[in-house]
Amino acid sequence: MDDYEIILKRSAIDDLDKLRKYDATRIADAMEKHLAHSPAKETRTRIKRLRGLSNPDYRLRAGEYRIFYNVDQDALRVNVLRVMHKDETRTYYEELAQ
Repeated sequence: MDDYEIILKRSAIDDLDKLRKYDATRIADAMEKHLAHSPAKETRTRIKRLRGLSNPDYRLRAGEYRIFYNVDQDALRVNVLRVMHKDETRTYYEELAQ
């Protein structure tokens, strides 16, 4: 099985820089565990495909945080767009819908 390369966009890096080191480390571990091997495989609680949005395609739940990303199957690449607390996601969804 091929591993996917995980690319953090500038917005995701900025989001991680604002977090406590403990939270950022847990999020990085979750990305490595779930996105490196099968990032497009939906699960009941962890990975969801976002319907009705063109960008991002998926959301990964990591504790109290949500990781929004796209998958490039051909290049075996995951582009992490944003990392945010679950309480901020409604505003993010509203911004994307406009």
